[in-house]
Amino acid sequence: MKNRIILTILIASLVLGGCKKTLELNPLDQIAAENFFKTKADFEKALAAVYASMQPNEFSEELPIRDCLTDNGYAQFNSGSVNDVVQGNLNPTTGGYETGIYNDSYVGIGRVNLFLQKLAAYQGTDISETEKKTYEAEVRFVRGFFYYQLYTIYGEVPLVLEPLNLNTQKQPKVSADKVLEQINTDLDYSIANLPTVAYFSNGGHAASSSAKALKARVLLFAAYGTTGSPDVALLTQVRDLCKEIIPLYTLTPAFENNFRDATQKNNTEIIFSINFLAPNNLAYWDRDYGDWCSASPLPNFVKTFECTDGLPYGTSPLTDTQNPFNNRDPRLSKTVYVDHPDFGGGKVHNPSNPRPTGYGVLKFLDPANLPFGFSTLSGQDAVMLRLGEVLLMYAEAQNEIAGPDATVYSAMKDLRDRVNMPGFPAGYTKEEMRERIRHERRVELAFEGLRHYDLVRWRIANTVLNGIKDSLIPYHFEDKFYRWPLPQTEIDKSGGILIQNADYN
Repeated sequence: MKNRIILTILIASLVLGGCKKTLELNPLDQIAAENFFKTKADFEKALAAVYASMQPNEFSEELPIRDCLTDNGYAQFNSGSVNDVVQGNLNPTTGGYETGIYNDSYVGIGRVNLFLQKLAAYQGTDISETEKKTYEAEVRFVRGFFYYQLYTIYGEVPLVLEPLNLNTQKQPKVSADKVLEQINTDLDYSIANLPTVAYFSNGGHAASSSAKALKARVLLFAAYGTTGSPDVALLTQVRDLCKEIIPLYTLTPAFENNFRDATQKNNTEIIFSINFLAPNNLAYWDRDYGDWCSASPLPNFVKTFECTDGLPYGTSPLTDTQNPFNNRDPRLSKTVYVDHPDFGGGKVHNPSNPRPTGYGVLKFLDPANLPFGFSTLSGQDAVMLRLGEVLLMYAEAQNEIAGPDATVYSAMKDLRDRVNMPGFPAGYTKEEMRERIRHERRVELAFEGLRHYDLVRWRIANTVLNGIKDSLIPYHFEDKFYRWPLPQTEIDKSGGILIQNADYN
């Protein structure tokens, strides 16, 4: 299934590719849409192109770089302009992810809207009504994904649900609540009309459980609003969605199996992944993080991993200052390398670039691809949703609703058992469990692109980021950065219709 999706992307991109990265005309500048969408096979190719719109770096291979917006890492090449952002130079002309997330999201949304328009008008008999609903549910999942990106980063954005033309290309923004409502509408349709689980198709297609997991993530963000105080009603929805997902999946026995090509196939933990296939459709995980050291874990992040007795490093009697990786949570050595990747058994790579903090990101590297370099063909998928995160979402929501009951302890025990870490001691208060869950999210989901999402929704980014002292650059976070500015290029092109987010005028 992965092969079929990826191989058709090259053809489909001729139809839906070459998109203008703005809110302008229909995303077509090569084969006219009127000459396509004539058969079921055309729709299959177009569907592949819709999924391919999730492949831009900021949504896939550069998720570790997005963690460099936080206290987790430093980006020595300033990919996505993340160093400018963390230093406080976030404005409508910053560029990098500030424009990329916006523009690439609307490219994907444009592909979805065109697909839906053509599907609704299609009269061919080679696509059944059931298949039409499945197609629609898949692309609406993708549209929900892109509006999730826009909602969590910018808040108020244009809500575009049909292909644009010369008369409609200039769109005003709507409230964040309306964006959230549309995300829920799209994902609810996907939940109702997709197969239950994803891993039997290798994650290439979204499933009902994929939509549930994405909706849970979106609602978890929404639940904290602008104050950081959780909305119990929204958290109840998160909890209930997670309860429906958890029985459908199982944690893969080895933590690293989620991130290596061979063990991603039919992986029972992965709920949805953005697919790649070497040699023609690939990402650069191994080159960027194993050889170029594009993301460097900060010392404070390394120190956050507990010792094997479950006590903090520096407090535990197992602390070994001479060999800091000794007696530590095994996820540390599966996430971070010191100086160079070493997989054991002589499988070693010496990076061609400096290691600014002395550390590199090991998590997404595949020893099967050694030696790492410019020509390395990495076929690893970008895991977007997995059971590990769902367990953490369940525990967080249930703890905020009812306190640390047995199910919260159980969810955390499942995650920690996989890496032979002890469960949490009995008797925690809600506040104590909250801190342990937040710690567990940072460790379990490190460099998967979710740390920024967490700091923003908890409303602690100002405290955490302004307290960083061990990076190579000074951090400066202002409250207005909880929502990013819209790209100035889009403001200018709108002729006064698109209004900049507050505090950036």
